[in-house]
Amino acid sequence: MRRQADVRFLLLFLDGVGIGADDPSVNPFLQARLPVLREMLGGGLPILGRALPHGHQARLMALDACLGVPGLPQSGTGQISLLTGVNAPRRFGAHFGPWPPVRLRGLLERENLLSRAVGAGVASIFANAYPMGYPDGRHPRRVAAPPLAARAAGLLSRHQDELIRGEAVASEIINAGWREHLGFRTVPEVTPRRAGRTLARLANGARLTFFAHYLTDLAGHRGGMLGSVAALERVDAFLGGILDDLGRDVTLVMVSDHGNVEDVRGGHTRNPALGLTWGPEGEGLAATCQRLTDVAPRLLHLLDVPPSHPPAHEPGSPFVHDASSMHDARSTHDAGSAAGKEAPGSGDPG
Repeated sequence: MRRQADVRFLLLFLDGVGIGADDPSVNPFLQARLPVLREMLGGGLPILGRALPHGHQARLMALDACLGVPGLPQSGTGQISLLTGVNAPRRFGAHFGPWPPVRLRGLLERENLLSRAVGAGVASIFANAYPMGYPDGRHPRRVAAPPLAARAAGLLSRHQDELIRGEAVASEIINAGWREHLGFRTVPEVTPRRAGRTLARLANGARLTFFAHYLTDLAGHRGGMLGSVAALERVDAFLGGILDDLGRDVTLVMVSDHGNVEDVRGGHTRNPALGLTWGPEGEGLAATCQRLTDVAPRLLHLLDVPPSHPPAHEPGSPFVHDASSMHDARSTHDAGSAAGKEAPGSGDPG
């Protein structure tokens, strides 16, 4: 029997990836070249209405992102649900995005799996690189849940120097945004496969490693087949690099927050969010995770982190004041989210 002290996890978050229909005219999974994913799944792909394929070590999960709340799932509340195990849209009163609603940021900061793991002494890494000082107060509301969670855990600590040394990964996987938009010309160019190897090496040295990627959601919002295919093929090559170097004692857990890119007609869907496990704890995880809210509690249990009981009422986070937060769930502020047209990007600077 494996001792819990030997368990390691790499949690790979992909924004806006669901399980789509068996229709190649709208589902880019059926047009993209995905050799790594296909090999992992024994030649199959995640398709709505089909039995979920699996391979020798890989198991697919169809994660309920609706969580019993009407409307289209959104990134803000979906990511909080994924990271805390709390039904954030129900707690808030609606699906909300793209940013975490201010009223739930205190919940996110206290109860996210990184904060809880670190508090229990579990060696943890947030592998994304962010510019030094991010978010620096310029757009305090426009910060995605993963960096907020990492900052609360004291793990938002990898910047341009770590990226240059190969000790971090850009959220877009390759480093083009850092070089072309942020002006860091000394940051090296990398392929998706090389970036995957970097992430695997980081995961081999910690018990919990978390990496977040957002361009899949951006491709879905743009509503184009070519861009969506390219986004999926980048992730597939990245997965190949991860599997090249990932230790046999590390379980890969790939999860999303809502559907989007699997249907190129544009906008969010109510499809199940994609989940996939690979490695020694994968089969048990896949058998017990059916909703977004199942993932964090199961990982924390396997890491031997004591259970937490968040209070029924959550005061607003002191991170930023938002005078509209008391009516965000019903106001026109969220009209775009209600239609599944939230602003893409989820707060990632590059």
